[in-house]
Amino acid sequence: MTPYPKLLAPLDLGFTTLKNRVLMGSMHTGLEEAGDWNRVAAFYGARAKGGVGLIVTGGMAPNKEGAVMPGAAGLFSEEDIANHTRVTARVHDEGGKIAMQILHAGRYGFSPDCVAPSAIKSPISMFKPKALDEAGIEKQIADIVTAASRAQAAGYDGVEIMGSEGYFLNQFLVAHTNKRTDRWGGSYENRMRLPVEIVQRVRAAVGREFIVIYRLSMIDLIPNGSTWAEVVQLAKAIETAGASIINTGIGWHEARIPTIATSVPRAAFAWVTNKLMGEVAIPIITSNRINTPDVAEELLAEGCADMVSMARPFLADPDFVIKAAAGKPEMIAPCIACNQACLDHTFSLKMSTCLVNPRACYETVLLLTPVETSINIAIVGAGPAGLSTALSAAERGHKITLFDTAPMVGGQLNLAKEVPGKEEFRGLVAWYQARIKALNIKTRLGKMATAKDLAGFDEVVIATGAKPRDPQIAGQNLPHVLGYAEVLGGAKVGKRVAVIGAGGIGFDICEYLVTTDSPTLDLEAWKTEWGVGDPQINRGGLAEAGPQPEPAARSVTLLQRKSTKPGKGLGKTTGWIHRATLKMKGVQMIGGVNYEEITPQGLIISEGEARENIRLIEADTIVLCAGQQPERRLADELEAMGIKCHVIGGADVAAELDAKRAILQGTKLAATL
Repeated sequence: MTPYPKLLAPLDLGFTTLKNRVLMGSMHTGLEEAGDWNRVAAFYGARAKGGVGLIVTGGMAPNKEGAVMPGAAGLFSEEDIANHTRVTARVHDEGGKIAMQILHAGRYGFSPDCVAPSAIKSPISMFKPKALDEAGIEKQIADIVTAASRAQAAGYDGVEIMGSEGYFLNQFLVAHTNKRTDRWGGSYENRMRLPVEIVQRVRAAVGREFIVIYRLSMIDLIPNGSTWAEVVQLAKAIETAGASIINTGIGWHEARIPTIATSVPRAAFAWVTNKLMGEVAIPIITSNRINTPDVAEELLAEGCADMVSMARPFLADPDFVIKAAAGKPEMIAPCIACNQACLDHTFSLKMSTCLVNPRACYETVLLLTPVETSINIAIVGAGPAGLSTALSAAERGHKITLFDTAPMVGGQLNLAKEVPGKEEFRGLVAWYQARIKALNIKTRLGKMATAKDLAGFDEVVIATGAKPRDPQIAGQNLPHVLGYAEVLGGAKVGKRVAVIGAGGIGFDICEYLVTTDSPTLDLEAWKTEWGVGDPQINRGGLAEAGPQPEPAARSVTLLQRKSTKPGKGLGKTTGWIHRATLKMKGVQMIGGVNYEEITPQGLIISEGEARENIRLIEADTIVLCAGQQPERRLADELEAMGIKCHVIGGADVAAELDAKRAILQGTKLAATL
C-alpha cells in the first residue's frame, strides 16, 4: 500500500496518462538564458528522474515585445527548437513528461517594447506599455500559437498558457488594466475574448493529443480584480475552447498581499481552487505553499483539486516524489519558502538556485562525486555551514565527526525557527537530524571541541559561526539589556522595547516581540491580518475592511545608525512583507541615530553627525541586534599550533551572514575534500 495513494495515483487525460498527481510548477531560473543547454537538460532531467508526473518549464516568450526582459528565452528559430529538443529528450529518457510555459509579460515586461491592452504603466516596471491595436492583438495571438507549435516540434508533451499573476492575458481580463472600448474591452465577455481565442487556436494548431494547460488567476488580490462569477465563466469557456487542465494562479505580482513567502501558511489558497471543483469537468491543479507530501495528500483527499503543483520544493529536492513513494518523507530536503536563492536571484538577474540545495541549477557545475578513498573529517560547528559540509562530504563517502557546544544541531537555525513566520525552519533542522542519522555521521554535542579532540583527523573544518558584535554603548550591561539570542530563548521582555539594529535579526526580533500567536499557523487569522477575502463576496479577493492585524503584544521602536531606510538590505522579494508587517503592528522605525547611553529609563539617542535632537526612547527592555563578528578562537588556536584547518561560514566572514552563503560555502568545500 502506497503511503500517499491520492498523490501517487495516475491521472488519465484521455490521450495520455500522467503517472501521478504531482506537477512541478513553472519557475524562472535563468538557465535557458545562459545558453548551456546540457545544463538545462540536466536540471529538468534530474526532476524527471525524481518521479514528478509533469514538469512545466520557466516562462518562454512568444515574441520580443512579450518578453519579461530583453534577451529572455523563447522558441524563435530552428536553432531554438533544436536546443529545446535536447531538454525534452533528456526528460523522456528519464521517464518524465514536460510542458513548456508560454509567458507573455504584457506591461510587466522590463523593456520599452512592452505592450498591453491599454497604455497603463505597471508599478513594478519603469516602462509604460504601448496599447495594442487590432493588428497588434492578432500578432500576439499568432505568435503564441506559433510558440505552441514550435514546442510540439521540440518534443514537449504540452504547453502551459500563462494567464495569471498579472501577466498579459490577465491584463485583458480586468478593468483595472483594460480600458478598451472595442471588442477586446468593456464587458467581461469582451475582456475574456483574448485568452479564449488563444486556447482555441492553440488547440487547433497542436491537435487533440497534446496537453494544453491554462494558468487561470483565481484570486487577483488587486483592486478591481475579477469576481468569482467571472473566474467561473472564464474557466468554463477555457474548457470549451480545448484546455486539458486548469492550473491555479494566485495574486498579481503587484499585489500587496504575500502569496508564496515563508510567512504564508501552507496551502493558504487551496480553498480558492476548491471553489472551482465541480464547475468544470477537466482536471484542476491547486498551488502555492504546498511543500510536503502529507500536505499534498490531504488536499487531494479532501477534494480540493485533482492535482497539486509544487515548484520550489523541486529546487530543494529533485527526488521529492520517489522519496515520498518510498515512505521516507523525512528524507525530503524541505523548501522553506525563503525566496533567498530562487526569486531574489531571479529579480536580481542572477541564476536561480536554492538555499537548502545549492546544487539546484548547478547540477553540472557543483559536483559531489563519490570518492575512491575515504578520509576522516572533523567538523566543528553544527550550524548551516558545518551541516552542509558534513552531509555533502558524507554523501561522497567520507567519514564525518560533527562537534558542537550546543546539545542539538542547527546553530542559529534554532533561533530562526522561533520567529513567527519562520516555522518552516523547524522542518529544516529536523531534516538535518534525519540525514545525519541516515548517513551515519558521528556527533559529539554539548561540549567544547579542543585541539586535542581534533588530533588524528585527516581534515578539520571550523564552522563555529558568529557571535554578537559588541556595540560599545554606555550602560549596555544594565540588567534590562538583552541579546537577541536571549530574547528568542525565552527571556522575559517588558512592554516597551527598543531594538538596536535594523538588519535581518532586528526585524526578526521585532516580529517576535509584537506577535502573540503566529498567523502563519492559523490560516483564518492570516487572511484577516492581510485582508484576504472571498472573491465570491469581494471583487479580486480583497476584504472590504482591509488588513486587520491582531494588536501588537508590545510597543517596539526599531533603530539603526545608518541613515538609509530601515530594512533596505532585506530580501528583494520579501523585504516589503517584513516592513509592512511591522508597520501594521505599529513598530516605529528610526534611522540615522547615535546611541548615546542606555539608562534604567530607556535609550538616549541623538541624530546625525552633529549629534542633535538628543532624546530618550522610553523602554523597559533594550535588545541588542547590532551585527555579528566571527567566532574563530578555535581556528586561531589551531593555526597557532601549525594545524591546518578550513574556516567557513560565520567563522570566516560574519558580515551580512545568512544561511544561503553558509550552506553554499560548506557544500563547495565538501566537493573538494
